[in-house]
Amino acid sequence: MAAKLILSMDGVVINEFPISKERMTIGRKTHNDIVIDNLAVSGEHAAIVTILNDSFLEDLDSTNGVEVNGVMIKKHVMQANDVIGIGKYHLKYISDQVSQANPDDFEKTMILRAPAKSAEANAQVSATANNVEKTGKFGALPPVDSTPATAPATAPATAPAAAPANAPAAAQAAAVQILTGPNAGKELDLVKNLTTLGKPGVQVAVLTRRPHGFFITHVEGTSFPSVNGQVLNDKPHQMNDHDVIELAGVKMEFYFKG
Repeated sequence: MAAKLILSMDGVVINEFPISKERMTIGRKTHNDIVIDNLAVSGEHAAIVTILNDSFLEDLDSTNGVEVNGVMIKKHVMQANDVIGIGKYHLKYISDQVSQANPDDFEKTMILRAPAKSAEANAQVSATANNVEKTGKFGALPPVDSTPATAPATAPATAPAAAPANAPAAAQAAAVQILTGPNAGKELDLVKNLTTLGKPGVQVAVLTRRPHGFFITHVEGTSFPSVNGQVLNDKPHQMNDHDVIELAGVKMEFYFKG
């Protein structure tokens, strides 16, 4: 059974919404996938990103916030029968699939700060704490909604390793390497099923590891990221060795590790 959300108010069911897209938005404006026409609901209030069997809820800086099971959240890994609270409305998450996600998969983001002076000259990079433990390339970092730490400027650059031509993508390790700005050469191993990249509130994408390869999907922002100069749409895009991603004013290279 596909996962779904059941919208209700005061215990009365209003509608059901199957989770049929990788990204669904909830809000008052009519372009949202789930429209709640109430002044207590922001134009774009929250989003649900679904990767395979896992769904992740994120508050899109709404005015009145988002609750899950009565607790205010910014990001949350959805579990069966969780109840999302938005104003007087409730959305119950129904799923018979077992979540494989760890809350840290979506709790922290590799943040690419691009000050107005020059995105390429001033990019600051931070990475998820779990990936830090794997790579040793970055200093310890706070969550997304805290002030990010700056990556050490002295970390050595590592040249991307070309993947064997006959190696299946699913069996390979992969990473992204920053190409522009003073942090050029810094790299982040993609050890999670889901790694978020970008600048919250400006432009965010997710890189997901699937059985048949890695895919990038736009998550947040009015403009979409590009791969090899081609602007993406709202569909997942499969990554190839040495593809160049441009996101939040920063260029980075995706590559398979031999």
